[in-house]
Amino acid sequence: MTPPRLVPLLQQFDFARERLTGRMTGPVMDSGDGTDTAVGPMTDEEYAWEPVADCWSVRRRADGPGPRATLLAGSATGAWGRDAASYPHPWPPPFTTIAWRLSHLSEMLTLRADHTAGSRALTRDDYPVEGDVAGAVAAFDAGAAAWRKALLSVDDTALDAVGYCTYPHGSDPEEPFIDIVWWVNQELLHHGAEIALIRDLYRARRL
Repeated sequence: MTPPRLVPLLQQFDFARERLTGRMTGPVMDSGDGTDTAVGPMTDEEYAWEPVADCWSVRRRADGPGPRATLLAGSATGAWGRDAASYPHPWPPPFTTIAWRLSHLSEMLTLRADHTAGSRALTRDDYPVEGDVAGAVAAFDAGAAAWRKALLSVDDTALDAVGYCTYPHGSDPEEPFIDIVWWVNQELLHHGAEIALIRDLYRARRL
């Protein structure tokens, strides 16, 4: 049985996931008031669109990292990587493309799922970065499904367990698991909103 405390967080996750997927792929999305709004599918051009100079994005490994980035995150065996830098990160933070934000979000979901109910061994160096919309949306769907499956495997005791998720790129080893579930939801909500805004800006520039 799903712990009662987890139910509203699962519902929020499901809503945010469905809304973001609809916003990226169409043919309709939830407008926020329960009605459907028509939206076209995201294109590869839009996925990689850089609204301002010196954006961080996903890039072919052969081209190397972008401005102010020092490395390309992701599996070195893949053709693509995501702009990144070792600490201290550049300040102010670079503006990031839809491609960057979606890759970051999908990686987080995939790795947290693994560090909750999988091998607890995956790292960013294992995660393949996708260079086109079709691959990126599929990766997001897979990561979201894996995270939801991991959530369904926990009991009420696990929700209070500190370090139940061992994801190495956050505070997970020091936080109760229910706090991590809340954090993942807000990551999905705020990055989903950012992606939606960039889609709106891309559409507006063509009017």
